Amino acid sequence: MQLNSLAIRALCAALAAAASMNAWAQGPIVIKFSHVVAPDTPKGRAAERFKALAEQMTRGQVRVEVYPNSQLYKDREELEALQLGAVQMLAPSLAKFSPLGVREFEAFDLPYIFPDKAALYKVTEGRIGRELLRKLEPKGITGLAFWDNGFKVMSANQPLVALKDFDGVRMRIQASMVLDAQMRALGAQPMVLAFSEAAPALRDGVVEGTENTPSNMYTQRMHETQKHLTVSNHGYLGYAVIVNKKFWDGLPAATRTILARAMREATVYEKQIAQRANDESMEKIRKAGTTVIHTLNPAQQAEWRRALQPVYGQMENRIGKETVHAILREVAR
Repeated sequence: MQLNSLAIRALCAALAAAASMNAWAQGPIVIKFSHVVAPDTPKGRAAERFKALAEQMTRGQVRVEVYPNSQLYKDREELEALQLGAVQMLAPSLAKFSPLGVREFEAFDLPYIFPDKAALYKVTEGRIGRELLRKLEPKGITGLAFWDNGFKVMSANQPLVALKDFDGVRMRIQASMVLDAQMRALGAQPMVLAFSEAAPALRDGVVEGTENTPSNMYTQRMHETQKHLTVSNHGYLGYAVIVNKKFWDGLPAATRTILARAMREATVYEKQIAQRANDESMEKIRKAGTTVIHTLNPAQQAEWRRALQPVYGQMENRIGKETVHAILREVAR
């Protein structure tokens, strides 16, 4: 039987993890925390905060190794790597759980589903959020927390304000059937690319535009090649911090309790900095002078909402009507 490179790396990591398990008394427990964005994004900074807290609170009994910018694995590889034990911790965007068969997480991709952060937190910090994380356990994954990035903007080499502006524009998206339907509803041509491939694809003209948060756009220098940006806040980008369930359950109970507390504190910090990071990045994009920034007026916003409303009908059977309606009820309270 031939093994691909990921399987070989995972096997080596599993053997190393087994050796580490037997050597806890002699040395620190190592947690490899892999993610795909830059260190100075909200996710990147929060990962470093968790590292510092975990190592401090356990007095060195745990060592957290953070690998940003897809240094270890790209979007399509990282969940498999976690399940195989090649890494212990990730913070993937919520859309990435759908290929595992947990499609309920795609509800977070529905356009305009969260009017603001307060409505979002009713979901992620309440019963619905806890139930969603529990759905990952049969996949060998334990969900620890929801982390923020923020609301997304659109960018391209032409203005994207009226619906006709989207006609035929090649737009990069992450792998999500909801985001595919969203772009098609606007008249664009969606193209799935890993996050690490997005900025080069924009630079080389493989795609003409994308959607993302300002902090991701700025840290990946997308604004240097995107001439126009539309402040639309049409969608949300968030993450779930997850850990290999077998690894987590195998930790000493006291260590697990300390790490859970470190994660709670890192999560509070992450939510505090997320909006600030996006605001600061937007201002840096503005000052760079390479990108014209457009803000939708109420009439234009209403036009976008009308165009995107059919996405709910197209996707609710896929996501699960019960989940979609539960979120809509929760945010309406």
